[in-house]
Amino acid sequence: MKICVFGAASAHIDGIYIDRVEELCEKLAKRGHSLVFGAGGTGLMGAAARGFKRGGGHIHGVIPGFFRDEGVELIYDGCDEITFTENMSERKRIMEDTADAFIIAPGGIGTFEEYFEVLTLKQLGRHDKAIAIYNIEDYYDDLEKFMQTVAERKFMTFKCGEMYEYFKDADKIIDYLENYKPKGSPWQKMKIGD
Repeated sequence: MKICVFGAASAHIDGIYIDRVEELCEKLAKRGHSLVFGAGGTGLMGAAARGFKRGGGHIHGVIPGFFRDEGVELIYDGCDEITFTENMSERKRIMEDTADAFIIAPGGIGTFEEYFEVLTLKQLGRHDKAIAIYNIEDYYDDLEKFMQTVAERKFMTFKCGEMYEYFKDADKIIDYLENYKPKGSPWQKMKIGD
């Protein structure tokens, strides 16, 4: 399975996040899975790549050419395959299309945007892939509460909460991804009033 990991590029985050993502990704690679990611060499992107590398997994990095040309971000140098794109939108599209499943690790605004895009596409029936949120150190607790508030106030249905799962344990993420069965719910059933 090709797994897309979205997560922080920051090199300044606490080491516990780095360690947990590396551990998860090494386990995934040892189980025969491969990585598609944003090609970054630092933060949780770098951690995902190092974990997959240690586990012997294939690594496909996707990154806009201006990151390289303008020195925006350190590119992970151990990618087995790298795709340079024209822009951020093309980068996301390639990762989304290539992936069989998504893991949302802790991150900032870029990670939030990637998560909400794959979630919206799932709601609209453009894919029915697993979305696992890796809630390391309770990072996403407030997001989970906020999503409940969104549903309670009828800005989305509670059924939308079935499109993703929160996890604090790496082995449970692996079990979820490997045993995921698409529900096949049409997007109309996730609209208010249905």
